[in-house]
Amino acid sequence: MVDPKLTDEPARMAALDRYDVLDTPSETGFDRITELVRSILGVPISAVSLIDKDRQWFKSHPGLAVSETPRDVAFCDHSIRQRAPMVVNDAREDARFSDNPLVTGDPNIRSYAGIPLETPDGYNIGSLCAIDTVPRQFDPGQIAILKNLAALVVEQLELRRIAERDHLTGALSRRAFLSEMNRAIALFERHERPASLLLFDIDHFKRINDTHGHPAGDQVIRGIAQLCTGLQRPSDSLGRLGGEEFGILLPETAEEDAASAAQRFCEAIAATEIPGTPPLRVTVSFGVAELRGDWPTSESWLAVADMALYEAKRSGRNWIAVARHDASHAT
Repeated sequence: MVDPKLTDEPARMAALDRYDVLDTPSETGFDRITELVRSILGVPISAVSLIDKDRQWFKSHPGLAVSETPRDVAFCDHSIRQRAPMVVNDAREDARFSDNPLVTGDPNIRSYAGIPLETPDGYNIGSLCAIDTVPRQFDPGQIAILKNLAALVVEQLELRRIAERDHLTGALSRRAFLSEMNRAIALFERHERPASLLLFDIDHFKRINDTHGHPAGDQVIRGIAQLCTGLQRPSDSLGRLGGEEFGILLPETAEEDAASAAQRFCEAIAATEIPGTPPLRVTVSFGVAELRGDWPTSESWLAVADMALYEAKRSGRNWIAVARHDASHAT
């Protein structure tokens, strides 16, 4: 009987997209697992492989020099089509892989064991694999270890997803937002794709807490996050960076359009009555910084936007300031 979740590609891709993990930097939790695979199974290569629409992307890949391959040559693309482990003892003797460029050239795969990474709702989004450059047998004990470690990979993905969201607002956590910024920086460096950062916080927020109490302050934070989520484009990312401070990442957006977007957000927030007891109106101040080569890290980019935000505050609040192009000299 055919398992429908093994053939429903749109649903499988949706399951992968929910983790928002593709093209993110390496993370210790995943690297520890692949290093354990290499150590325990005695293989030179291990990878956490995720199968995207037309590529195989590696979240962790010790022993491999590349971070992705075309999907049509991926051993792991075969692995996700079944529930059981996939074992290849000698790729040159296997008709599916004998002329595969990953076998005939670098990294010269000869043997492979892959465990599907099955999400809690039953979709295989990739695999944890052990790879050797010589033919070999993987014994049942080694496969059992690999299965347990694959389950840990899925747990890491689940924990990562939980940690990425701020519990009060549903916005990205600071860590997750910085990860999105790093992704935008990588696109800028590789393909010169523009991006801009809007950094804003709530004017006189301490006064709200002191006058109306912290529950009212939380309601204001939640209300502003909901408003911004409704106003932003699907490609934009909203993050709560701490307290009453937020960031909005605008991909494919240069400075002029970013400043216009900040103006729209600023005006919409000022015009909105946030429900509560009592209902409240607030304003926010924005710092705008287009990504430039002068600030090539998330920390330096954030610092430049923060300088602009400080300038907006100093100008009277409910204001927008754009980062100076020479701002990096002051960071």
